[in-house]
Amino acid sequence: MYGTGEAMCPHRLVLEHVTSRWGVLVLIELLDRPHRFSELRRAIGRVSEKMLTQTLQTLERDGLVHRDAKPVIPPRVDYSLTGLGREAAEQVRALAAWTEERMADVERARLRYDEARASAARAS
Repeated sequence: MYGTGEAMCPHRLVLEHVTSRWGVLVLIELLDRPHRFSELRRAIGRVSEKMLTQTLQTLERDGLVHRDAKPVIPPRVDYSLTGLGREAAEQVRALAAWTEERMADVERARLRYDEARASAARAS
């Protein structure tokens, strides 16, 4: 399924877009309902206007997000998930839920790792 070298590049790029820091949050947020840009930015938090714009454009180009610009004054733009985007967002949300459920295990593993590294450093 996942090739190597040049053949994998398209898959890798989409995976990077979907699992990027802001891509994950955009997809999960849009699962509930369409958002205007400012709503989405507030809901995600700590994302610059530039990064959110780039993320939305990338996800739109990949066919995951739909941009609906309404010809009104002031201009109104809504972002929503396409069918493909909904599929991706559900997968990403499942991974996010898993990380939340298993965070205590991850923290214990990190602590064991750090303690073992510190012990090895002291023994050297």
